Amino acid sequence: MSEKPKLHYFNGRGRMESIRWLLAAAAVGFELGCYFFLSLDGALLFQQVPMVEIDGMKMVQTRAILSYIAGKYNLYEKDLKERAWIDMYVEGVRDLMDLIRVHHKLSPQEQQKNLALIGEKAATRYFPVYEKILKDHKDDFLVGNQLTWADVQLIEAILTVEEKVPTILSEFPLLQAFKARVSSIATIKKFLQPGSQRKLPTDEKAVAFTNRIFNRR
Repeated sequence: MSEKPKLHYFNGRGRMESIRWLLAAAAVGFELGCYFFLSLDGALLFQQVPMVEIDGMKMVQTRAILSYIAGKYNLYEKDLKERAWIDMYVEGVRDLMDLIRVHHKLSPQEQQKNLALIGEKAATRYFPVYEKILKDHKDDFLVGNQLTWADVQLIEAILTVEEKVPTILSEFPLLQAFKARVSSIATIKKFLQPGSQRKLPTDEKAVAFTNRIFNRR
């Protein structure tokens, strides 16, 4: 039996959370690695995390890690055109998530503006696209007829945006149904339970800890 992937990151969501989501969806257990990145010097290809040790590799760069995991665990379609659709849908989700990832780094006044921006972009640019995709595709999932990387990224984004804007899905009935459907998949349902390795929203204490770590580099 191969060793579990080992995840090196700070004790928070950040860019590693999408990797945790994908591994959990694939029912792959993982171990937590080092929070103190100075001890990883020489192992980080570009001197930055996340890093995942998997299959004898020390992988960095979030997109590369996610793509590898999706391909390895059958969450990436074999057909090149369907892969292209998955890639496009994933990149759209990432653009939205980038607005959320910077939120805790902003001043209180900037956070108010960013919160409004998250709600606006989700409601007018991103979620209408995924609502239409589900309508046109006429299936339970975004691509093909089984769960893929794109679905996992989208359910993560939906739940994360809802933490900031609880009513965000009020005008999107197909996304509401998608959320209920995907959340009920056994591996994802388990990941959403209390006590799982899913991280809670980043708080001020976690931000302060992370800043101390990176300021030492």
